[in-house]
Amino acid sequence: MKIDLNSDLGEGFGRWKSGDDEALMKIISSANVACGYHAGDAIIMHRMVELAKENKVALGAHVGLPDLLGFGRIPMDIKPRDMQKHALYQLGALAAIGQVGGYKVTHASSHGAMGQMGIANPEFVEMLFDVFKAFDKDIIVAPQPGSHGMGYAKKIGLRTVCKIFADRAYDDNCRLVNRKMPNSVITDLKEVEQRLIQLMDDSTITAQSGKRMKVDAQCILVHSDTKGAVEIARTVRETVEKGGGQIVPLTELAS
Repeated sequence: MKIDLNSDLGEGFGRWKSGDDEALMKIISSANVACGYHAGDAIIMHRMVELAKENKVALGAHVGLPDLLGFGRIPMDIKPRDMQKHALYQLGALAAIGQVGGYKVTHASSHGAMGQMGIANPEFVEMLFDVFKAFDKDIIVAPQPGSHGMGYAKKIGLRTVCKIFADRAYDDNCRLVNRKMPNSVITDLKEVEQRLIQLMDDSTITAQSGKRMKVDAQCILVHSDTKGAVEIARTVRETVEKGGGQIVPLTELAS
């Protein structure tokens, strides 16, 4: 089984740093780089491109709401078409830095509340994917299983890989449990290991309630700001490889 180990990186700003990007880049196979709105800046983005190139990690744009104070995790009253323009601005910025640095942006994703807003109003995710495709018809997206985003991406011909999270709890509808709820973030390495073993054994994950849910996922994401993120990512890689699987960039998996 081939699996992409994915992480959101470059989430500092100016002199403020979040997460161990250098260590994670040596473990993961694909990176989603903050593009200056929810986090990140020009200097950090340049460094992420350099690190991704050095470690042969697929480079992706992680676009978010214009909300440094709330780290892009607070929903905003914004029109879908305006949000689309903000997304394009961020994607274009990272693509330009990548082009100058000799490394292409291969995928794009939404961060935090931007993605959650797409669940409440499908127009958000549709316009987001429309602009991704208009920018690059070969760009890859990694929606969650059973989501409207997955169906719409396939409808418009975007390349896709299904994604689940190693460090987040799920509800019975295979949606992420709100971060405000108890035990919504998973930091126990044994629990992470069990999730990967179960996924590899029968393509299921277990909801917080105990319900087993079928998923067709080949992309596993670890948030760089989760406590112990480096150890979580290492656990994912080691579990996959011990189980006879292989960690590869999502560029090798997208269809």
